[in-house]
Formats: sequence, structure tokens, C-alpha cells
Amino acid sequence: MGKVASQSIQTTIFSYLGVVIGYFNVLWLYPYALEASELGTFRTIQDLALLFVPFAQLGLGHGITRFFPKLKQGQSAFLSFSLLLATIGFLLISSLFWIFKSQLVDLFAANSPEVIHYLWIVLFITFLALANSILDAYSRSFLKVAIPTFIREVFLRLLTSILMGIYLFKWISFEQLMSGLIALYGIPLVGMLAYLIWLRVLKFDFRWNSFPEGFRSSFIRFSLITFLATAASTLIMKIDSIMVSSMVSLEANAIYTIAFSMALVIEMPRRAISQVVMPVVADHFTQGKLEEINALYKQVSRRQLYVCLLLFIGIWVNIDSIYHFIPNREIYESGKWVVFLIGIGKLFDVAFSINSEILVFSKYYRFNLLATVGMSLMIILLNYWLIPIYGIEGAALASALVMFLFNLVKFLYLKIRLSFSPFDWTTTRILFLGAIALLLPELLPTMENHLLDLGIRSILILVIYWTGAVIGIYGKEELSWVLEKIKKSGS
Repeated sequence: MGKVASQSIQTTIFSYLGVVIGYFNVLWLYPYALEASELGTFRTIQDLALLFVPFAQLGLGHGITRFFPKLKQGQSAFLSFSLLLATIGFLLISSLFWIFKSQLVDLFAANSPEVIHYLWIVLFITFLALANSILDAYSRSFLKVAIPTFIREVFLRLLTSILMGIYLFKWISFEQLMSGLIALYGIPLVGMLAYLIWLRVLKFDFRWNSFPEGFRSSFIRFSLITFLATAASTLIMKIDSIMVSSMVSLEANAIYTIAFSMALVIEMPRRAISQVVMPVVADHFTQGKLEEINALYKQVSRRQLYVCLLLFIGIWVNIDSIYHFIPNREIYESGKWVVFLIGIGKLFDVAFSINSEILVFSKYYRFNLLATVGMSLMIILLNYWLIPIYGIEGAALASALVMFLFNLVKFLYLKIRLSFSPFDWTTTRILFLGAIALLLPELLPTMENHLLDLGIRSILILVIYWTGAVIGIYGKEELSWVLEKIKKSGS
């Protein structure tokens, strides 16, 4: 337990350190060092490459985690087999990329022709990120999660900062900066290889007949089922950026990217809490404790809504002050309604609680797959409809609508099948408290000193929340519960 606790603490520290570095990069360094069109190109190429990764991976990451404990021997052969399947997946994606390259070029030709010049970088990043994801999953199977987390969350972002700093000092050209993305994803891969060699677990064994009977077919079948949901989830996260670039402009994508990143802060507690409750849900289903799952469904909903709503209010009330500190804010502050709409969408995710986690571990897990695939198709269609009308706000509105509908469908399904619901009267009280915290700071006059304005409004919001807890709108212990779960999320 000591080793697990140590890994948990280190992973949590690395995760949040990575968040800090990431937001420094996105909200200050990128807009300071790059023109809006350059930032749009920089992010579009990466988003396009990372969009291909789950399709090339074929769900192997989850498959490795699920099936590794079933092996008492032959772990090295399992790694070799997984890398072979990943290579096949990459070759398939590469073939499709070259077959449809002309259509891909046409996609960006009208509004973002600069992207076309750097499309050759995409497959390099895809391959390097794919290999890293397989090695990451293999390392996790040995319960070694801290160093891979450091490499993924901290080291990669630090390398990005260094690369961007080199460009800022005019030591390299923008073309060299873009080419440097290959090294940016290649160096962490070398780091993962070195770490696994140091652990003495990186060995290549091709004796695949040593696997238990039916192991390979079960592994491949599970991975392919998982692949569809994982690929669809990544599509949902990345497609907005790509479609904004292709349908509007690279400058618009730069504005959208910064606003979207700002809104992602809202769901950070949800991600942490989800990691903690997943094994609990799985265990309750194994023991048939449906009432406990429904109670957890409600508990998680109100507790993470309480914290995430506070984050949303804090960001939105201070949105003008936050944009004041972003370089070239006159360009990027036009994305503030993207922050609002994406933030609302994230609150839908939060309020509807752990419906995906419950579905995944229930006998109805296939419905979650169908819902995720349906959601990915819907967001593409809504983007095609709304972006030409509303621009980047249309992309944000599409995301918010899909997040609401996606969660509503899963809520209704769980309500019908299992009589589960995440809502009670406490939900109403939290929303009432949030409305007060959102409206009262707006009565304050705007100060010329943006840092002072941000501080005073934030303090007022915290006082309103604290007062609400004291008078019983919501208990102080709820915030403590959430913070405790976040600290444990590294495990």
C-alpha cells in the first residue's frame, strides 16, 4: 500500500503541475509568441494528428489494462503483440490519410491554406503519440503511473514551452517550429522507453502461442469495442478545432482554442472524482448493490456540481479581467461567449453525474457505446449547421447542445432501466446558491485595476458560497469530500 500511496501522491502532483504549465502556455505564452494565424496552424496540426491516434490504437490501451492481470507469464509477448496490432492500425490510418489526402487538402484550401503546407507532420505525430500511449498503458499495468504521468503531463508541456521560447527569441523560423513538433512528441517516447528499460520490463518476446486459450481473440474483441467509444470521445474533443479552422479561419481557431481551454478548468474536479468512483461502481455492480449505486449517483452529482459551478461562476464573473492578462487580448477576447457556452456544456456533464461510468460497468454497456458514436455524428452535423451561421459561437453552441442531449439520453435510459436518478432537492438548492453567487458580483462597479477587480469579485463569490454552507443551503463537508477525492485521484 505504501508504494501505491506514493504513486498516487506523485501522480496527483504531476497532474496538477501539468495543468499549471499547460495554462501558462495556452493563455500567455502561445498568444504572446505567435500571431493568431500561426497559433491556429500550430494547434490544428496537433489536433488533427491526435485525432487519428485512437483510431490507430484500436482501443488497445484499455485492452492492455483490462487483460494484463490475466497473464501470469508472457507479459513481454503481450507488449510485442500489442505493438504489432498498433502498427497495423497505424498503417491503416496512414493508408486512408494518403487515399483521402486530396479531400483533406480541399477541406482547408479555402479558409486555412497554411495548414496544407504542414500536413506531412501529422502522421509523424500520430505514430509517436500512438507508440507512447501503448507504452504508457503497459507501464500502468505494472502499477507504475507516476513517471508516465510526469512525461505526459509535465515533460511534454515543458518541452513545448522551451520550443516556443526558442521561437520567441527568433532562433528558429515558424517552419522549424512546426517541424520541431516531431521532436516534441519523439523525446517523450524516448523517455518512456528509457524508463521501461530502467524498470527492466522492456523486453520483446514473439512467442504468442504462450497466451492462454482464447486470450488473443478476447483481447482483440474487447479492444475493438472500446475503440469505437474512445475514438468517438476524442472526435468530440478535437473536431471543433478542426472544423473551425476549415470553415472559418486559423485566427478563429486560435480564439476558439484559448476560450475552450479556459472552460476546461470547470470540469477538472469531475475528471478527478470519476477516477475515484469508477472502481466503487464496478464493485457495487459485482455485488448487486444497486441502491448504493443510485445513492452514489446522487452524491457525486451534487458534490461535483457544487464545486464545478463555483469554478464556472468564478471564471464568468471575472472573464473580462482574465482576458485583460492575455497578450493581444483585443484579438482573443471575442471568444468569451465560447467560454460561457462550453462552460454550460461542462456543467451539464457535471450535473448528470457518473451516468457513463454506471453504463460502462452495467450489463447495458453497449448502450454507452451507441450513445457516444451517435453523439460524435451529431456534433459534426451541428457544427456544419451552426458554424456558418454563428462562427466560433456556433461551434461552442453545438458542443453545449450535444453535451446536454448526450447526458439527457443516458439519464432517461438509466431512469427507465434501473430507476436511477442523480437529482434531488439539494440540486435545486445548489443552483439557487449559484444564481446568487453569479448575480450579486455583477452589481459591483468595474474597477480600472483588473487584478484588484478580479480579487474582490472572487472573494465575494467565496463569501456567498461560505454563507450558503453556513445557513444550510449546502454543507461545508461536501467541499471537503470533493477535495479529498481529488487528492486521491492519482491512484
